Amino acid sequence: MSDKIRKYVLPNLPYLFVFWFFSKIGTAYRIAPGTDFGTKLMGMLDTFPKAFETYWPGLGGIDLLVGLAGAAGVYLLIQSKIRQAKKFRRDAEYGTARFGTKEDIKPFVDPKFQNNVILTGTEFLTMNTRPKIPANARNLNACVIGSSGSGKTRFWLTPQLLQAHSSYVVVDPKGGTLDQCGRFLQREKYRVRVFNSIDFSKSMHYNPLAYIKTESDVLKFVTALIANTKGDGKEGDEFWTKAETLLYCALVAYIVFEGPEEERNMNTLVEMINSMEVREDDETFKNAVDYMFDGLERRSPQHFAVRQYKKYKLASGKTAKSILISCGARLAPFDIPQLREIMSYDELELDKLGDEKSALFFLISDTDTTYNFLVALAFSQMFNLLCERADNTYGGRLPTMCGCCGTRLPTPGRCRGWKRLWPSFAPGRSA
Repeated sequence: MSDKIRKYVLPNLPYLFVFWFFSKIGTAYRIAPGTDFGTKLMGMLDTFPKAFETYWPGLGGIDLLVGLAGAAGVYLLIQSKIRQAKKFRRDAEYGTARFGTKEDIKPFVDPKFQNNVILTGTEFLTMNTRPKIPANARNLNACVIGSSGSGKTRFWLTPQLLQAHSSYVVVDPKGGTLDQCGRFLQREKYRVRVFNSIDFSKSMHYNPLAYIKTESDVLKFVTALIANTKGDGKEGDEFWTKAETLLYCALVAYIVFEGPEEERNMNTLVEMINSMEVREDDETFKNAVDYMFDGLERRSPQHFAVRQYKKYKLASGKTAKSILISCGARLAPFDIPQLREIMSYDELELDKLGDEKSALFFLISDTDTTYNFLVALAFSQMFNLLCERADNTYGGRLPTMCGCCGTRLPTPGRCRGWKRLWPSFAPGRSA
């Protein structure tokens, strides 16, 4: 009952006062001397005080009629104003944008200088993505756009690295960042790793198969491999891509789950592709890889590698030869001796970048894109590995925040990078 009173009675109480006031006007008109309208209006000047001598409203017909008419008129006027109401912002016709002040950004700054992202010389942003006041949480991604020589590396990238509050993955087309910040990061107890796609003899080793633990990882790796080796041109008939995927999944799964540890690398994959002879005129011919899978099928008929290989073997001899040619063309760079050596084992430890403070530098040529796919593949694996490690090992949050930074980040077939290197890092050396 009280809710109905608040909803219907209280809002209408002012109209009772309006009715009372206008009924008094009706009383003044009724008791005014005269018979015509004009005379009574003039006489109301004398009868007004008499009409308000008592608090009770007039009970005459004219009194009630004038009271009701006045209350109804005021009600309709107010309702009309409400329906036609417009919101005005006085003195804000040209907008209210202004430059921020120290007080505006103060809630977003960490009191400890080292725990901030440097935006400008006077503005900072806390690295804490879960502040006490959730409304103060901000996305830490930053996009810096500028022409060559505008200071993207010197005034943005380098200050972020010198904060030394996170793990870093850096791509620098100018090549000076490693030279400038590498020693400093080492003094700050960082594990510094370098992958040099310009001179493989001065690079640490990277084996993408070292991060495959499950059948799901096999499919993720094969998808990333195909996506990052298709180049800038359009993909042809997807049948060939899907057929390649079947074969890669079968071979990679065999290598990772059945092969000896020292052979779980890309070199073994290339060797298996190279040894897969197919004869168009003899569908019953079996190569060495066929015999390997026959043996695996006898031991484990439901093995993931066996199931994928049997699907590939449904192709005719001519189709199988076309698939192998396509695979050979895609994996051609891995036949280069220097690249075979660099991918024989792994030193980058992409999955552990968030475990402790680490810095991974990618050196990429800014004039030759031949080996850009290696860095793009590493980035694809790294993002998946870090997300999975955060979710499965650390409950959704890595012990050390990881940041990818650089003048350009690699994308499939479109990487740009640097052509200088830090000479103190040689193959096999881990900082």
